[in-house]
Amino acid sequence: MVVIAVETSCDETSVAVIAEERILSNVVSSQVKVHEPFGGVVPEVAARHHLKNLPQVFRKAIEDAKLSFNEIDVVAVTYGPGLIGALMVGLSFAKGLSLALEKPIVGVNHLLGHVYAAKLSFPQLEPPFLALLVSGGHTELLLFTDDPTKPEVIGRTVDDAAGEAFDKVARLLQLGYPGGPAIERAAKSGDPHRYHLPRAMLDKDKLDFSFSGLKTAVSYLLKSEPNANKSDVAASFQEAVVDALVWKTSRAMELTKVKRLVLVGGVAANLRLREKLSEECSKKNYEFYVPPIELCMDNAAMIARAAIELARRGMFSDLNLNAVPYLSF
Repeated sequence: MVVIAVETSCDETSVAVIAEERILSNVVSSQVKVHEPFGGVVPEVAARHHLKNLPQVFRKAIEDAKLSFNEIDVVAVTYGPGLIGALMVGLSFAKGLSLALEKPIVGVNHLLGHVYAAKLSFPQLEPPFLALLVSGGHTELLLFTDDPTKPEVIGRTVDDAAGEAFDKVARLLQLGYPGGPAIERAAKSGDPHRYHLPRAMLDKDKLDFSFSGLKTAVSYLLKSEPNANKSDVAASFQEAVVDALVWKTSRAMELTKVKRLVLVGGVAANLRLREKLSEECSKKNYEFYVPPIELCMDNAAMIARAAIELARRGMFSDLNLNAVPYLSF
């Protein structure tokens, strides 16, 4: 099955063509430089840039794939969650493509797409497995058992997502945008044990996360120590986030008795998180799967791969498909 997919949920414009697990093209146009002066994504600006960039990204994806339009079987598109204006641009484009090519369309949950980034790298991965999805807007523990398209959410953040906390703390430290890579760079030369920052909600029987208090703790720290070493604060903050993620995930593995762990989402690019989860899985003889860094970020190849699973089950959409900015499982 050959799928062309469109992803415009936030500030990356992406089009990909895949044939089963084989990526034929995966073009991503980032808007980081556009939003950097604002310290975060401006929704209206993002939508306008998707509108401008999408035709060029589409052309490049088709050229790279070296396929004719008649070889495409399915058109896929992210319909949520995300920024409403950004989603609408991608949806409109994909609907037009579906009509022009006379091919069926599949609407894909962006979160499911992140999980299927792992399937692109590890075709042998099958349920049951636990996925830790960590991104700018989501921090969730997803249990996949029988149906690989319908996970059970067994834990999620009750306030800020981990990626959101990285962005906010990076702003407090004036490290720039995006916050995740900025914190990670600063943390490399810092002492992760210099400041003791809170690890919230470490109850044995609860699998939800909370990062708002950690962000507040950093704010109070900087007020009490305005000359605090930024690298030490960044390293201490990063360690607190990683500790909470690893502790909860390990506890979820114990409770579910699942032996396979998948780490996905933009924050999955964080090397300290990868390292500590890998160590934990090795210690407990769990299988650990994490996609390459370029597939952790928003991209259309992961949307295309999720669409294959949906299409195999006859879960096609129609042209009434609309954007759902707060879509969840």
